[in-house]
Amino acid sequence: MTDDLVPILTRIAEALERLAPPAASPPSFDGARLFRHDPAAGAFLPAPDYDLALDLLVGVERQKERFLANLRRFAAGLPANHALLWGVRGTGKSSMAKAAFMAVCADHPDLKLVEVDRDAVAALPGLFDQLRGRQERFVVLCDDLSFEEGAAAAKALKSALEGGVAGPPANLLFVATSNRRHLMPRDHAETRGALNAAEDAEEEVSVSDRFGLWVGFPPMDQATYLDAIRGYAARFGLAVEDLDRRALQWAQLRGGRSGRVAWQFIRDLAGELGVALP
Repeated sequence: MTDDLVPILTRIAEALERLAPPAASPPSFDGARLFRHDPAAGAFLPAPDYDLALDLLVGVERQKERFLANLRRFAAGLPANHALLWGVRGTGKSSMAKAAFMAVCADHPDLKLVEVDRDAVAALPGLFDQLRGRQERFVVLCDDLSFEEGAAAAKALKSALEGGVAGPPANLLFVATSNRRHLMPRDHAETRGALNAAEDAEEEVSVSDRFGLWVGFPPMDQATYLDAIRGYAARFGLAVEDLDRRALQWAQLRGGRSGRVAWQFIRDLAGELGVALP
């Protein structure tokens, strides 16, 4: 190379450096405990603390005990399993996951929760790599997870949970809630055809097997539903003489009993009585 080419090549290199986008700064998780992940921007958006007390979730004591034990082990740096919370709608799966997190993170300031949208499952491998090796420990929560689009999303999630040659991140616990134990839509065979549906089903069931902890949430019976109503009413000072009758009428109008229906009744009653709720 001749000496007169050196300045030209130097100027070209400097120009290319100016055109290159700046290196992304590492995300900050200071100032909040809950975050939402925006995969398009690669950003972690802080969210306010979840304010529902864990003891207000009634009828799911066994589920709380199992999930809390696993979460506390993870927070303490001990081995723990990814968790799948499955069951009928409105039984408190998502509420329990967030309330349990708030109960545990009080003693573990480095514990953070990152919520991801179920439509962004394909971005999970990149997200897991982004969180790998940080000093914080992360609960990554995906609410209402299912694979409506077939096996592509299932493969992305399986890749994230397995972690490739590096293995799964040791500082990350994945928690999913779903109405289906095997994460599959019920009309899968009709929309995909028998052969494609069978192949996709194998892929999707293999993903559910990656969750070491399965916690089921059965439908709420009448006695448990009324216990929830009475517990909420006592906690927030909502005193009416015909509480049980009104709560049962509300459930009948809604077509079923669940923790969500109980909370909606309590909100309606509190509004009627002029009582503010958190």
